[in-house]
Amino acid sequence: MARIKICGVRDRAAIDAAAAGRADYVGFVFFAKSPRNLSLDEAGGLAGAVPSGIRRIGLFVNADDEAIGAAVRAARLDGVQLHGDEGPDRVAAVKARFDVEVWKAISVATRADLADARRYAGVADRILFDAKTPTGAALPGGMGVRFDWRLLAGDRGGFDPGAAWGLAGGLDASTVGEALATTQAPLVDVSSGVEDAPGVKSPAKIRAFCEAVRAR
Repeated sequence: MARIKICGVRDRAAIDAAAAGRADYVGFVFFAKSPRNLSLDEAGGLAGAVPSGIRRIGLFVNADDEAIGAAVRAARLDGVQLHGDEGPDRVAAVKARFDVEVWKAISVATRADLADARRYAGVADRILFDAKTPTGAALPGGMGVRFDWRLLAGDRGGFDPGAAWGLAGGLDASTVGEALATTQAPLVDVSSGVEDAPGVKSPAKIRAFCEAVRAR
């Protein structure tokens, strides 16, 4: 059964809904341009509300060590998701310095984009295939954009299909079943698909999403 990550949580109600839906991860966003951005104080307060058994993942975009370290400490992060232009050397450096699980997001629009994942083989703990956002977009993800999931049904551009990976982009309760049937993704990551407005999570949509995944 696929694991579930609810990304961009900003309040206790969203965390409670994720827990009720038996999500495996919650995501805290540390990116000032995002409507889901958290201050360190906000993240620290929310971290205490996350039940044991649910892992806390922090999302960063081209952040420096100081910013990552402050968030890891404040939110007691179990993992770091790098969603910018970070190369394999940067991923390895973050993993070595902070001793946490490190995910790397790969933006996908065409099959050629999948080849980028090979650069992170043996470096990132998980590859997250996400939809490439439109040119000039302020955000690297969380916009409800979807790519052709059939691209992941084959060799994933040469990325080892046995390695840890996940799927994001355009997922909600009505589409995640198709996504899982098409890709057999071991993890699905949702943000805008469980919101009533940008940055405003819907507990009902979170529960419905989790139910749709668990029904597979």
